[in-house]
Amino acid sequence: MDWNYGPEEQVLWPASVLAGVLMCAAVYKVTKKVSSSCFKCYDGLSPMQKLEWNNRGFSTVHALVAAAVSFYLVMISGLFSEDVNGIIIDRKSWLSDSMFGVSIGYFFTDLAMILWHFPSLGGKEFLLHHGLSMYAICLALFSGKAHMYILMVLFTEATTPFVNLRWYLDVAGQKDHNLYLYNGLAMFVGWLIARIILFVYFFTHVYSHYDQVKSIFALGFYGIMTVPPTLAVMNVFWFRKICRGMVRTLSKMKQHTANGKTD
Repeated sequence: MDWNYGPEEQVLWPASVLAGVLMCAAVYKVTKKVSSSCFKCYDGLSPMQKLEWNNRGFSTVHALVAAAVSFYLVMISGLFSEDVNGIIIDRKSWLSDSMFGVSIGYFFTDLAMILWHFPSLGGKEFLLHHGLSMYAICLALFSGKAHMYILMVLFTEATTPFVNLRWYLDVAGQKDHNLYLYNGLAMFVGWLIARIILFVYFFTHVYSHYDQVKSIFALGFYGIMTVPPTLAVMNVFWFRKICRGMVRTLSKMKQHTANGKTD
């Protein structure tokens, strides 16, 4: 693999990774301070629940930033447009480099916390997810290849705020609130679009541009052939759990409504 970097990258890459780590630390502290002042339930949480509460704060911020930047670069900027001459697999920008660096900083920080408190903040599936994500992002960043595909995978982080809000409402004892139901429906739709349908498009795009994909260095090629399919399988597994949870919630609400009418 040829490392695709110059003087600008030598500054941009480490700076963006550091920015990702600092972002996590800053948002963690802000979440802790704001939650203690604004949410009565926060002080009643256990130390581990408070830690996870704050952890989910910076994961939400990263998810929003990653999804927004990925959507802009892939869908709006025209960087990966088919109408532009040049090989799509080789296209990149300073913004995609920066986003990858920030994401590496985030995944590194989150992974460190997961390992330190293992398995309280997440089990083996989270280690696998974060490890594969960092591996794929690092390959794309260092080689300058396949930025479009990594951005598409990063866009799946758009579902994270819904997952985190569900957890917040759960520990706050608000599972009976309408917001819990609406968030669950939004999470279902978001997951279906961003983590199921998007991956179908991803694999279709890889297939239709296979002549470009196979031109990547061996490690990158096999990365594209293995990492996204693995993440896709994990997404389907989690989507199945989401569907089951939504069915249970809707069934309980239907039963509650029926009992109310009977009374």
